[in-house]
Amino acid sequence: MIRRLLNMVNKRWQGMHEAAILLGVFSLVSQLIGLYRDRMLAHTIGPGPVLDIYYAAFRIPDFLYISIASLASITVLMPFLVSRIDGEGREAARKFFSDVLSGFFLLLCLVAVLVFIFMPKLAHLIAPGFNPEETRQLVMVSRIMLLSPVFMGLSNMLGTVTQLLRKFFVFSLSPIFYNIGIITGVVFLYPRYGVYGLAWGVAIGACLHLLVQIPTIVSAGFAPRFTSRLNRATLRQVVALSLPRTLGLSMNSVALLVIISIASTLGEGAISVFNFAFNLETTPVGIIGISYAVAAFPILSEAFARGDKEKWQSCILAAIKQIVFWSLPLSALFIVLRAQIVRVTLGSGAFTWSDTKLTAACFALFTIGMIAQNMVLVSTRAFYAAHNTRTPLVINALCSTGIICLAFLLLYVFKHVPVFRYFVESLMRVEDTPGTSVLMLPLAYSIGTSINALLHWLDLKRRYLTNVGDLPRAFFESLAAAFATGLVSYLALGAFSDIFSMHTTIGVFLQGACAGLLGIISGIIILYLLKSQSLFEFVAALRKKFWKVDLVESEISTK
Repeated sequence: MIRRLLNMVNKRWQGMHEAAILLGVFSLVSQLIGLYRDRMLAHTIGPGPVLDIYYAAFRIPDFLYISIASLASITVLMPFLVSRIDGEGREAARKFFSDVLSGFFLLLCLVAVLVFIFMPKLAHLIAPGFNPEETRQLVMVSRIMLLSPVFMGLSNMLGTVTQLLRKFFVFSLSPIFYNIGIITGVVFLYPRYGVYGLAWGVAIGACLHLLVQIPTIVSAGFAPRFTSRLNRATLRQVVALSLPRTLGLSMNSVALLVIISIASTLGEGAISVFNFAFNLETTPVGIIGISYAVAAFPILSEAFARGDKEKWQSCILAAIKQIVFWSLPLSALFIVLRAQIVRVTLGSGAFTWSDTKLTAACFALFTIGMIAQNMVLVSTRAFYAAHNTRTPLVINALCSTGIICLAFLLLYVFKHVPVFRYFVESLMRVEDTPGTSVLMLPLAYSIGTSINALLHWLDLKRRYLTNVGDLPRAFFESLAAAFATGLVSYLALGAFSDIFSMHTTIGVFLQGACAGLLGIISGIIILYLLKSQSLFEFVAALRKKFWKVDLVESEISTK
């Protein structure tokens, strides 16, 4: 048993599908733990001032992490490391990595100190709708959470090496430990320290995210060394390439900052409902989009660095096909089962029925853009692997600005055009629920993200793809499966509502699970009848006994 575990830890995962399945499984575990985390928050505290402060406090640390730590992220460092290993050897690559890590760690700490000092002024921008006491607590909670981007920034830089080594097993453990740390804060620290205990839980989780990767880095002989003698030319080279990417990511973070700021003016609980729905929707995004993006990026980087355009093109098309294969049917399933999903995952304790309906409606609106979020994750990595950071910057900047403008526009229309408001509330079945104006925020986000994905795809196709193969066929196969999945699940819900009690959690779970299972089976049947290549590829990847491997040396292949 121990040997099998060591085999998993030390194995290099070569195939994209096998690596994506591994990452997807562990992402599923992490997301389930994350859902349990959210359930505990919903049950123990519920949407209201405390959770509004907690979620709003994430925004500045997250922005710091994205705008500074991502300057030296995997998508930037991976091509540099691959080229140095191929051209100058392993030790030169380790020296380069040490210089980058040292420089950006110092920068991250410096900026964190400055943000700590100016946090009282920033808090008024994050949540203008908070009262003075809530703003004071927001300042303190945000200051504690500033430890998170420092730890996470270091961890993600180390994650570059674990992914380069194809040690995806270790890399996939980090988010699990992160969520465990947050749960520790909810269970043990919140009862004693209140919202500040939640903040310390986040800091503990970020520390665990970092610590879990260190043994693999050390055993592989790639441990960085902190140095004060930095190679400035190296740092300038990394910044020059990564700055457009970082600015592009920062644009999305700015959009979320503005959305949270708007939500703070929509009444108590609006920020909490928005974040609960957003976290639910990012569960499949983390399992599908991030898994394939992470699994494909090393292959794309190596193929582009070595001039293998055919391999690069086939890899990106394969990843996009799998994203379409999964995203469309799941989107239909989640929209139909939105109420059941929210009630089972969050609906207990302090989380009321009104909270359930409003969160379910937001969740459905977020889900509309799920395939777009997955597409953006993969397509941006394709651009980064090709050393093109300008295109994602321009597109992300335009679409993030569009999201902000749409949020204000939709809120205005929702408040001043009764017909539109009635249509949305009736469609989402929240006519008698207070606080429905928050629905405009996920709707704006989904529309903006869909435009983002479309622009990325059009430019990717124009620049790099000589043909798209059978991608259109794969799209329409998945669309047919999505229609069957959604329709059967919807019809089955009515039938099972007469069988199971809708007044208990287990009854709601069984209703949703049985209806969803029938819908999934229907979708699989459609895909099988259409002879979907994506379905057959996934089944073939599952059949491989990729866990039965011998221990391998932690050496980077240069072939």
